[in-house]
This record gives sequence, C-alpha cells and structure tokens, in this order.
Amino acid sequence: MAEAPKLEGKQVLMFAASLFEDSELLYPLHRLREEGAQVTIAGVSQNPVTGKAGHGPMGVDASVDQVDAEDYAALVIPGGFAPDAMRRSQRCLDLVHEFDRAGKPIAFICHAGWVPISAGIIAGRRATSFSAIRDDMVNAGCDWVDEPVVVDGNLISSRHPGDLGVWCKALIGAMADDEA
Repeated sequence: MAEAPKLEGKQVLMFAASLFEDSELLYPLHRLREEGAQVTIAGVSQNPVTGKAGHGPMGVDASVDQVDAEDYAALVIPGGFAPDAMRRSQRCLDLVHEFDRAGKPIAFICHAGWVPISAGIIAGRRATSFSAIRDDMVNAGCDWVDEPVVVDGNLISSRHPGDLGVWCKALIGAMADDEA
C-alpha cells in the first residue's frame, strides 16, 4: 500500500531567477509535489527563467511582488547564480524576513546563502553553503559548518547538488512535523 503524501494541502514558495542551478530548482520542485505540496515559483520579475545548464525558459507562477509569506508554509531558495539577482530584490529580502519572523522553514542550498545574508537573518545561526561563499557566510556572522545538511531552527541549508536528497528530506520532515 502506498504511503499517503506527507505535505497534502501545504503551500510552498520557491524563488527563481535566471541562471538558477537546474537541479536545485527542479529536484525540490518535484519532490515537494510528490509529497502533495503545492509549489508556487515566484520570480524576481514575471519573465521566464533559464537555468545555468539551459533548462527553460520556464515560466514563473508569479513575481515576488504578487505573493505574501502568510499564504505559504515554507520558502525554498535554489542556488546557482540566481541568488545574486534575488538578494538585490528588496521584496525577496522582505519575504525572507517574514518567513523567519513566523518561524516557517527557509530552505537554501549552495550559493542561495547569499539571500539570507542580505536579508540579515544569518548572524548567530548555524548553516552551510557552497564552499565558495563560506567567507561571505562567516563574515555575516554565521557559524558555518561543512556538513551535507544543517538545520538551525527554521533554517535548512545544504552545500551543493550532491546534498539534494538529505536537504529535501529535512525540509519535508520539518513541514510534515509542522501542524500549521
């Protein structure tokens, strides 16, 4: 007998911008949907986005200006070069603050650590990222560790595409445990 989806009825917000790391957007998108979550892909604009490896162009469901954190149970931030555009969007940063204040899961991977850095929520927290931005994380006050997945309260971080399985498992577990 098949196991019931763990996230049935949960809404997840996923940021997107061009030059996202293809697997870091597509893998969690499909895993979350497999578990019954409804995922809204929000772009920094309403323009289609294309991955670093060429996936796309892919349409977004909304722009970040059209979504409210209160409508979602979690936020997912894929890596690649896209987080550089995301961190320059004040609305992206405001949404990160709103998710963090509400204690809702914020999952980020690879270079996506730039977004919580720019949102000012990483200081004093334990997290990981791709090694190339380790200094950025540390200089922002993060207790950076080199582990496949790090969970610190509502922050769920991983280093690179090789960690996608454990990262998604941690996010799904955090959302399944949350009765909100």
